[in-house]
Amino acid sequence: MTQTHADYQLSQLDQLEAESIHIFREVAAEFEKPVLMFSGGKDSIVMLRLAEKAFYPAKIPFPVLHVDTGLDFPEVLETRDRWVSRLGVKLVVASIDDAIANGVVVDDGKTSRNRLQIGTLLNAIEENGFTAAFGGGRRDEEKARAKERVYSHRDEFGQWDPKMQRPELWSLYNGRLHEGEHMRIFPISNWTELDVWSYIAREGIEIPPIYFSHQRRVFERGGMLMTETPLNPCREGEVAEERTVRFRTCGDISLTGCVESTASTVEEIIEEIAVARVTERGATRGDDKFSEAAMEDRKKEGYF
Repeated sequence: MTQTHADYQLSQLDQLEAESIHIFREVAAEFEKPVLMFSGGKDSIVMLRLAEKAFYPAKIPFPVLHVDTGLDFPEVLETRDRWVSRLGVKLVVASIDDAIANGVVVDDGKTSRNRLQIGTLLNAIEENGFTAAFGGGRRDEEKARAKERVYSHRDEFGQWDPKMQRPELWSLYNGRLHEGEHMRIFPISNWTELDVWSYIAREGIEIPPIYFSHQRRVFERGGMLMTETPLNPCREGEVAEERTVRFRTCGDISLTGCVESTASTVEEIIEEIAVARVTERGATRGDDKFSEAAMEDRKKEGYF
């Protein structure tokens, strides 16, 4: 008598997880010295969780790198440190303040800390000899990110040329490098914001509390709600008031806005995101509002 077996199918999250784990393992096997760029935000935390799964029960075989703007949210840094401590990974901090003091980048009083991350990051990659850097970019975030491959080649100056990308037919990745070049790797490139939150819910992942609804003193600037702090004081004509808000993304406190929301659980955030028509970067990142091609311009120079 012929035996039949159930037709096993992976869920969408399982497929995305498997693809990301495959990418982590490929990079660890192929590149001499990879590093994971880790800010303590939701996307980089999901990446760290995926890396943990990819190499379990062994430890993650590469360090994590945080480019510290000096204007990061304290809650995010605290969560970063808890993850690093729990997993026992090495944390490399590239500080913009140190980069300015050492003449690596120049603070002219006009350039944002976000843009100063570029030179700080490239210097850290060169100093430490990293040949591949994992990033949490996703194609649904912004049109420049949508152009990027999973393996994103950077030349000897750390620059990205969108017209000179390598084909990735059948998920075959070309990691060949010349002296001085490196690769940016995007394991969650095919995920959406909703996928990220669904995975956080499924895995019970710890994230910074500012992603959840809370009371905060905010003011309007450039069509966004910005945090009032000594690092980001009100300008003339701006008035701060307390509102119920949450953050959809984390970054430089002087450029990252929040949204009014009562979503205080992961499940409520998923419901909110499911009907959203603006990506988290488009809604709350001031550094992407300087021009139509702001993100692409920064990426060409070496940005994440």
